[in-house]
Amino acid sequence: MSVRRMLTALAATVMVCGVASLVQAQSAPPKAAAAKPAAAAPAAAVAGGTEPTLIGQFGTWGAYSATPNGKKVCFALAKPSSSKTNPPNRPRDPAYAFVSTRPAEKVTNEVSIMIGYTLKPGSESTLEVGGASYAMYTQGDGLWIKNAAEEERMVDAMRKAADVTVKGVSAKGTETIDTFSMKGLAQALDKLAQDCRR
Repeated sequence: MSVRRMLTALAATVMVCGVASLVQAQSAPPKAAAAKPAAAAPAAAVAGGTEPTLIGQFGTWGAYSATPNGKKVCFALAKPSSSKTNPPNRPRDPAYAFVSTRPAEKVTNEVSIMIGYTLKPGSESTLEVGGASYAMYTQGDGLWIKNAAEEERMVDAMRKAADVTVKGVSAKGTETIDTFSMKGLAQALDKLAQDCRR
């Protein structure tokens, strides 16, 4: 199972099953998201029927753990505090930012964004934080840092910043700008470091 599919499934499970007090704490999910019951079946299948457990809410970030297929996964999850499209008011699914840790794979604090639409093939997106801009690799509806050697520096900047801006272009040419508040991210990552050692 790919990491992207697993994170997408876990996010869908969080959203569809209502585990995410994060979603409730920030605002009710958009009606378009609630009208997608088909997401529940793939989420349960891909995640091995594992429902994520909220282990702490820190500002805008929820810290979760799950054990799909017997392998522990921990992640911090947040929704954007603001989203803009050009042209305006284009429909899209909810966007989420993840910072995930997978001990069995020796992965710590991997940043990914589920952008809520299919990205333009071959396009590059950017994540801007603390005055720096990081090129993001795009595939489907997901973004990951292009240069993995910069990820630790990016996460450190995210811990200290007030917010992060993510820019992308959909397959239909719609430009998006999502801003994620970093309020609580450092505490969520510290909680995951404690709870996700093995």
